[in-house]
Amino acid sequence: MADDVIRVVVVDDDVLVRAGLGLVLGADPELELVGQAGDGAAALRTIRDSRPDVVLLDIRMPRMDGLAALEALRDAGDAPAVIVLTTFDTDDHVLRALRLGAHGFLLKDTPPRAILDAVRRVAAGEQMLSPSVVRQLVNHVAGGPAGGRRRTALAALESLAPREREVAEAVAEGRSNAEIGTALHMSVASVKTYVSRILAKLGCANRVQVAILVHESRQPYSGGP
Repeated sequence: MADDVIRVVVVDDDVLVRAGLGLVLGADPELELVGQAGDGAAALRTIRDSRPDVVLLDIRMPRMDGLAALEALRDAGDAPAVIVLTTFDTDDHVLRALRLGAHGFLLKDTPPRAILDAVRRVAAGEQMLSPSVVRQLVNHVAGGPAGGRRRTALAALESLAPREREVAEAVAEGRSNAEIGTALHMSVASVKTYVSRILAKLGCANRVQVAILVHESRQPYSGGP
């Protein structure tokens, strides 16, 4: 295998889902399926042993679910990029997974080409948030207690310079580095530098968490706690 091959682990308690994703990934010479697991505990062992670049992780599994596994990966440090697999695009667990550091999510019936594109994007350090997903994210945030989160988000974003804030806003819209560069008249390399700086200043694990923070800052404030 070439050094630039993207190493992937698939975690799902349904053997047919694992088999299907394995076939999709195996059809692309730039991707390598290096491990599979049927629950969170087995996933942690497989990830430790195989050192993947990307993990496709189901949320609802027996013994240890995907959220617990994701939290363990985050706490261990140096975690691979994680794409959450779900059956429902409005599942409340998805937002929790994004807060825990997932780089995005995919529906299990996503077309193969879109799955491959998502794996490549998160392996390159980008998020997997389409405009439709961003709208759902806004709806989820709007449905929760906004006051305290909005104040916290606004305070965090005040640490950003004006240009950094522009890039953060573009990230929150689900734009890729190339799209941000075009919109803001910057090189892709400059966008990557800005994104890295924003992640450090905001204490975010990835671009998805930046998006959540920006959307929380936009929620109407009712004056309550």
